[in-house]
Amino acid sequence: MGWEGVLTLLMLGMALAAMVFTNIAPDLAMLGGVVVLLLTGVLEPSEALRGLSNEGLVTVAVLFVVSAGMRETGAIDLVAQRLFGRPKSAPAAIARLIFPVTAISAFVNNTPLVAMLIPAVADWAKRQRIAASKLMIPLSYAAILGGTCSLIGTSTNIVVDGLFIKAQKEGAIAANMPGEAGEVTESQKYGLAMFEITKIGVPAAIVGCAYILLTSPWLLPDRRPAISQQDDPRSYTAEMLVEPDSPLVGRSIEEAGLRHLPGVYLAEIDRDGLVLPAVAPQERLRANDRLVFVGIVESVVDLQKMRGLIPATDQVFKLESPRNVRCMIEAVVSNTCPLVGKTIRDGNFRTVYNAVVVAVARNGERINKKIGDVALWPGDTLLLEAHPSFVDQQRNSRDFFLVGRLENSNPPRHERAFVALAILIGMVTVATLGWLSMLQAAFLAAALMMLTRCCSAAVARRTIDWQVLLAIAASFAFGDALVKTGAARAVAEGLIGAAQQNPWAALGLFYAVTLLLTELITNNAAAALMFPLALATAKDLDVSVMPFVIAVMMAASAGFATPIGYQTNLMVYGPGGYRFNDYVKIGVPLDILIGVVTVGLSPFIWPFAG
Repeated sequence: MGWEGVLTLLMLGMALAAMVFTNIAPDLAMLGGVVVLLLTGVLEPSEALRGLSNEGLVTVAVLFVVSAGMRETGAIDLVAQRLFGRPKSAPAAIARLIFPVTAISAFVNNTPLVAMLIPAVADWAKRQRIAASKLMIPLSYAAILGGTCSLIGTSTNIVVDGLFIKAQKEGAIAANMPGEAGEVTESQKYGLAMFEITKIGVPAAIVGCAYILLTSPWLLPDRRPAISQQDDPRSYTAEMLVEPDSPLVGRSIEEAGLRHLPGVYLAEIDRDGLVLPAVAPQERLRANDRLVFVGIVESVVDLQKMRGLIPATDQVFKLESPRNVRCMIEAVVSNTCPLVGKTIRDGNFRTVYNAVVVAVARNGERINKKIGDVALWPGDTLLLEAHPSFVDQQRNSRDFFLVGRLENSNPPRHERAFVALAILIGMVTVATLGWLSMLQAAFLAAALMMLTRCCSAAVARRTIDWQVLLAIAASFAFGDALVKTGAARAVAEGLIGAAQQNPWAALGLFYAVTLLLTELITNNAAAALMFPLALATAKDLDVSVMPFVIAVMMAASAGFATPIGYQTNLMVYGPGGYRFNDYVKIGVPLDILIGVVTVGLSPFIWPFAG
């Protein structure tokens, strides 16, 4: 290892230190190190940029678009309601999250699974008044643990199996290897059986899930916005109508999820002219019930997205622009507005401004009138549904003091929710069955989301998280530098050589080195680097290669201690509001636990003498 390897290790250490001891974002810290390696000639420009064309990174980018289609149609809510339910506490929520995710991840690649569930878990956490920081890391960890339970659960297992088949065909490993001592099956002539790794993956997943359930409520931060929802001085009054074919019809207020909503409360129900104040949780909803809510703007916008509820005013269906291109806009009425003193209905607000008022806020007061009967005063804050061009048209108008668009406020296309869900299921199915690669399936699903108008092109562009993608690309560049300079191999061989002739010690060190490389570079790069060393180590010790192959699979998949150790960890970094130390605090003990399970059980399942 020359000066290039030393510099690479130094830059990697500095990038990790920056993430640990400062608030520098992972993408900036990693890219800073890559720039130094590029300027010093350790990496060629093509090598530094190679990560941007990596199939895994592009797949993650495309999956953001698929996830947007699920979110824009409200299909995410369908998934969350049926999968997670309504837990009463954070530990109960974690339990409801990790067990189904672990089970699903054994058969569905964990990256698309996490991409799909991030917005669902974020919305679910908000509705249950649980900090997203309590749930996002458990989501990633559960998906990783589930991925170790079958050959198709994670791309790492597939990569290792491919290397295993190649070694068998080249004669480095005997074909028709036994799955267990004395047992030979024709299906294992080349490669590993579908559930070969299950023998160690399931015990590891059980131990890992138990650890997450017991520790995450205390080890993970309760990180909420600096300003709570109740601190917002604007208190909107909004009216929503229960559609005749709504799934909420016949449900009680509590069953419908309309009780204890964050930042908003149900003030009354207007049922055929009969007003029901102080609504009881057991009150059952009927078709055409007019629900009066009072709350902050974010929560009122969330109400607009609930399946089965529509704004009580029929004006929203009379606007010229299609509903799927509209957004929510806040506008403060000025004293020179020509409609001051007039009701919203008498002033023909929709005709004058081509916008519909869906809620009104007035000095924190509750307005006891239907929206159309509210007379406008100077200083009233209106929540409007309109085409985005309204902002540009009225920004400098004397009719409004302030005009601002609310992000991610497009009315959902509920009628396309099952279309989006079918596209997602189709993507997972064709990728799982091997008919298309994950990248091909993701591109096809993203294209179908836009062709079926589940997601617009503008939303697709906005939804891609470039911070995540750049951090992943930078980690690929670091991985290439560690391999190119020989630093990774030097570290691995030096540590493994310390085991001398003890196969148990060699297996333990081998697992630890693979895990270290997984945490520092990428899982697939670590697997590809360590697999040849697994063959060489087993040969030198004159023992079966199977425990070492399984150690590569498990250690390269089980990177819990850093956000860059596994791409799903990085995907939840932003949505969970995490810092680098959050992963270290909960991930290091989990790394050790899974290592103990793997190293402790593997030689009994696949004996060294096999």
